[in-house]
Amino acid sequence: MTPHQLRTFLAIADSGSVSDAAAFLMVSQSAVSASLAGLQKELRVPLVERHGRGVRLTDAGDIYARYSRRILGLIDEALISARDGNRPERGHVRLGAVPTAAEQVIPAYLATFIRRYPDAQVSLQVGSRDAVFRQLNSHEVDLAVAGRPPAGSPLVSRALADNELVLVAAPGRVPSGSLAALADATWLLREPGSGTRDTMLGYLADRELDPQRLTLGANGAVIAGAVAGLGVTLVSASAAAREVELGQLAVVDAPGLPLVRPWHVVTRADFPAPSRIFLDHLLDLPADKGIARFIAEEDAGAVQTAEAGPRSSYHRHGDLSGPVGRRSAPLAPA
Repeated sequence: MTPHQLRTFLAIADSGSVSDAAAFLMVSQSAVSASLAGLQKELRVPLVERHGRGVRLTDAGDIYARYSRRILGLIDEALISARDGNRPERGHVRLGAVPTAAEQVIPAYLATFIRRYPDAQVSLQVGSRDAVFRQLNSHEVDLAVAGRPPAGSPLVSRALADNELVLVAAPGRVPSGSLAALADATWLLREPGSGTRDTMLGYLADRELDPQRLTLGANGAVIAGAVAGLGVTLVSASAAAREVELGQLAVVDAPGLPLVRPWHVVTRADFPAPSRIFLDHLLDLPADKGIARFIAEEDAGAVQTAEAGPRSSYHRHGDLSGPVGRRSAPLAPA
């Protein structure tokens, strides 16, 4: 068993096709088939079976895929820890995020982080809340921005910023303040595993509403569906701000809304030093006055520094190898 075989097997598991896995890995189909055959021969158990024009995992294959992700994640984590432990400001930060956070929250924080650590390497994987938490548990990512983890989870969660959820629909489609109107409307749902979807279903259950539902999947799809008049949907206010400003959507006044569900930055109890730097960066930025304003202040500070002459570059003091909760003094704009 080699890491190459595990990556090939997971490419097949994720794509459901030997040909698609070969295209993703940029190798021949025969190479993918040979790698899978060798792995199954060594394990002495079938990992995949024919399914239509492709393949699907057997029960054994499903179990082995979960372990394979964890093994490869730990290999990558070990490499980062060994290589970047003494130079975390130049190390690899492996991030995960739910779609709305990836679109609305992460970019501004990344912009300020890269300004401070231009030699850092950052990768971002985007998926549903459930997928992101699975990636954290399997060591595929080290830090994620999402909702709060489920109760009893071993993951460590810290509140990051408020996320206001509002109900929106095309203007004039749904009268405000009426539960009867909400019961008659079609509710546009995100994909299974989405935290917003679960919140929406919980809202309906709490009010004993059983309206028609239509699953459209991604955040952009439910917003576009609402604009097209397909129904109402619960979304982050920031995600629908442009459509509301243009008059394509209207916020529906409904009992118990809006809801505030803070964004959380979620980690395992222990994770590599480069991601610890990014965690401190997230928690230290003054979210209450806005990241855009903070960037402007950094730019102004940089101009003043250039006029005053050189000074020491920004760096963070503190023991990055210690417990997650250990923090040094708050950051000040560079």
